This record gives sequence, structure tokens and C-alpha cells, in this order.
Amino acid sequence: MKILIKNGRVIDPANGTDKKLDVLIENKIIKCKSENIKESEAEKVIDAKDCIVVAGLIDMHVHFREPGREDVETITGGSKVAAKSGYTSVCTMPNTTPPIDNQALVRYIKLEAEKGPINVLPIAKVTKNNGSELSEMGELIQAGAVAFSDDGLPVINSMVMRRALDYARMFDITVLTHAEDLELADKGLMNEGENSIHLGMKGIPSESEEIIIARDILLTNLTKSKLHVCHVSTKGGIELVKNAKDKNIKVTCETAPHYFTLTDEVVIKQMAMAKMNPPLRTETDRLAIIEGLRNGIIDVIATDHAPHSTNEKMQEMEYAPFGIIGLETAIPLIITILIKNNNFSYIDAFAKVTSNPAKILKYDRGTLSDGAVADITIINPNKKVVIDDSFIISHCKNTPFMGMELYGSVEYTICDGKIVYSKT
Repeated sequence: MKILIKNGRVIDPANGTDKKLDVLIENKIIKCKSENIKESEAEKVIDAKDCIVVAGLIDMHVHFREPGREDVETITGGSKVAAKSGYTSVCTMPNTTPPIDNQALVRYIKLEAEKGPINVLPIAKVTKNNGSELSEMGELIQAGAVAFSDDGLPVINSMVMRRALDYARMFDITVLTHAEDLELADKGLMNEGENSIHLGMKGIPSESEEIIIARDILLTNLTKSKLHVCHVSTKGGIELVKNAKDKNIKVTCETAPHYFTLTDEVVIKQMAMAKMNPPLRTETDRLAIIEGLRNGIIDVIATDHAPHSTNEKMQEMEYAPFGIIGLETAIPLIITILIKNNNFSYIDAFAKVTSNPAKILKYDRGTLSDGAVADITIINPNKKVVIDDSFIISHCKNTPFMGMELYGSVEYTICDGKIVYSKT
């Protein structure tokens, strides 16, 4: 089908484009962009007046819980949530039950993904057998793994992490690190500070994150490999990444929308609904995250979408699981907090969810170049959305943003030239 998107403001960070243009899609490809393409050129016309037109969003970090917890979320169900949220590609983390540490499970994810509306890219485990040995990285890549991570836990053994980085360099692939010193975190429940003292809860110090970031940066320099730091939450963590980049060490990093929006003050009211790992930090950290995004130290915004049932989340803090859903609130938070409240340009903000993750993953998406695959998201940045039960289609509703009124409505999501979500 030929689809014509008219009257939209095209935002394409990959090419530095911010201009009102029409976009013509033909045979799953962006055929051309121009100021006045005739409607007769297409079988379907989408009026994108008052909207921005961006490359289909890429999320480097989601948890779809399959295999093992299909009662909470599935690959196809999570894919539908992602499509509704403007995402055309997501990377699934491997800390499932069983974990994604063999070829069969990587292929299973890819097969299940074919039933859904978007592209699902499997990330495989760095280690197997409870972290004691490396997974078969070459075989996992052959099966379709796009990166490696033990997310949910760090690679505890430094020699194992070194060997992982050595092998990753051979395959020119990236290792994603979950930065947490488990001994120092000591089963904490929230950020260590005034609020944890006030609530009488065991805290997780910033240093538990920063120690592993520092270790893995040193190992990356030793091996000359590529490292991506997941969900950075502290000012000190950003400074470590900046220093590494200044030394031309191949390190990139991500943060999540909740870290540039909320602080540990929220835990006082929301309790377990605001329990996440790493935890919400201080206002100083929140502002540092925003500046890290602004100056390019933080390369990517990923959601760390982590569904949990209401019954699980409504337990006492000690027993409730870490994590919140994040796909559906991501674009409204980026537009409201970064663009409207902190004067980010559309190009700077949307590079974090399009061209930058595509570059890190060596993935041929994230651009609106002529001839590129037609993955496109259309967003009305001035239309308000209310985060409530009717807005969230995810099976799980574990979010601290419930009830908030934000800006940024996803109107259409197009994946491989096909409309996979339409608000109308």
C-alpha cells in the first residue's frame, strides 16, 4: 500500500532534519519526502497537521516476561503495548524463566515476535549457570541475539566480565551492564538518604551503582570492546561515563524517563509502586540526568518496561518486586519534561529514541532517509493525555504516574510500511 503522510513536521535526528514535509511510503520503504506531494500519489492519506513525524521509536530495554511469566506479559502482548506507545522496535532483556542463554530460546523469541505488530530484538545472557561461566556468545549471535546483558543482576565475577568483553569485541557487539554492587546494595529497598531514614527503610547508596560502572569502564578500556551502561540514575555515574568518553573509551549509556521525572520523595506516597532498581534518587541526581541528556553524555532513553501484577506490587516494600511499566508513558514524559519544561529541541530529544539506539545496536532503522524502511511514528506534542486505566492498555498497571496529565499523544505507528496503531 502507498501511504502519504501530509502536513507534518518531520524530525529526523539522523539527518539533522526539522522541517515541514510530506512523506510518501511505497512497498514498505520511504520513497521520498517533499513539501507538496499530491494526494493522488497514494492509496491512503494521513493528515499529520499539528503533529511531528519521527522515525519509529526504538527501545533498547524492555521486559516482556516470556518465557516463564506469561500471566504478567507476553511477547505479542507487549508488542501491542509498544506499538500503541509509538515504538516499532524493542530489545527484550534475557532475565526470564528460563533465561535466554541458548539458541533455542533466542529463536523462540523471534518466532513469537512474528505474531506481533513490531520488531522484537532478543538480547541474550552474558553468562549461564548462575553467572559462573560465559554463554555461547557466537551461537547466540548466529541465532539472532543483538547484544548481551545479565540485566537484573550484574556480572559479578570481573574475570568473566573481561572475557565477555573480549568475545564481544571479536563479534563487534555490545555488552549491556546492570551496574549494581550487590554486597553494597545489601537488599536495600530505595535510595539511601534522608527519605530512607525517615521511612525506616534500608537504603541503596549511589556508590553501589557507580562502583560497577567504574569497574566495567576499566575492563572496557582493557579489552578495547564496547560497553553500554543500563539505566544510569546518579550524578556520579554520569561523571564516570563522561570521563570515559573523554578518554575515547567505547562507552555509551541510557537512562529511563522516571529518572529525569521523579525523585525518592515519591516513595513516601507511592511506596512499592515507586520501587525500582536502580532506585529513584535525589533532586540533584534528577537534574544531573537532565543535563547528561542535554549534553549528550547520556545517549539513549530506554523505558526499562517491567510489568508486575497489582497483587505483587501491593505487598509490603520488602516483598514487592522492583520495576514499573514504562512504554506508554515514555513519549508523554519526554515531551512534557524534556521538551516543554526543559527546552530540549525535538532533534536532541528524539535522537535518544531513534538514531542513537540504532547506531549502538548497528540496526538499520531509526531514520527517515529516502530508501529507509518505513518505520514511522506520528505524535501530536500539544495534545494532552491523562495516565489512567483507559489510557494504559498494558495488562499490568504498575506505574507511579497514574493520574498525571501530560502532553504528547501518539496518533499513528507505522512498522515496515504498515499501520500497526491508529488512535482514530
